[in-house]
Amino acid sequence: MTGIDWILGSATTAIAFLYSSVGHAGASGYIALLALHGTAAEELRSSALLLNILVSLITSVQFLRSGHWSARLFFPSALVSMPLAAIGGMITLPATLLHTLIGGVLVYSAVTFIIHPREAERISQPRLPILMVLGGVIGLLSGVIGVGGGIFLTPLLISRRWSTTKTAAGVSSLFILVNSLAGLAGAAYGGGIHRSAQLPVMAVSALVGGGIGATMGSGHFSVTTLKRILAAVLMLAGGKLILL
Repeated sequence: MTGIDWILGSATTAIAFLYSSVGHAGASGYIALLALHGTAAEELRSSALLLNILVSLITSVQFLRSGHWSARLFFPSALVSMPLAAIGGMITLPATLLHTLIGGVLVYSAVTFIIHPREAERISQPRLPILMVLGGVIGLLSGVIGVGGGIFLTPLLISRRWSTTKTAAGVSSLFILVNSLAGLAGAAYGGGIHRSAQLPVMAVSALVGGGIGATMGSGHFSVTTLKRILAAVLMLAGGKLILL
């Protein structure tokens, strides 16, 4: 392995650990890392989604095994989001305005979690049509950008008090997995899957970081710790979208 491989591998492990501890897979982090490395634009989305699939598979197993899960929240949102994520994967848009707007929303969500780090005292049940519409919007955005959607779904579930923090993480982890698969399928249909040459090194590193992070997040970290990590994840993701 070269020095660049070691740097990429270490950074990927750190990203996977950080994101997986809150039920995410790290696509926005991998995109930023690959972009800084000079990866060709056509390789960014497919490479990030492939890494996302690996990490979200591990994360889903860990959070669901620990009982952090809600079928009522997952199925209505995921069933609508998957086809729209596939459609989004076929679309290529001028990214600047879209990324700036979405990045601003993520940074705002991060600040909210910093100000209110405690668990909500009451959890309410959202209406199914609302979940389905929001799932569709998140799926489409996720497909266009090349992420799994957890950075949108988790803060939404928590801020609307539709879920506890750990349940939101468990729902988001499986949501990310199915949307990443759909987005990758859409990308393959729309123009093919183009992988970075660094993908094997990053994949091994992501599996290591994701396994440790998911184990800690699902069973050991407190809610306050998870919210602080989530705030950091959203801040990083939002900053990446605004600046890159």
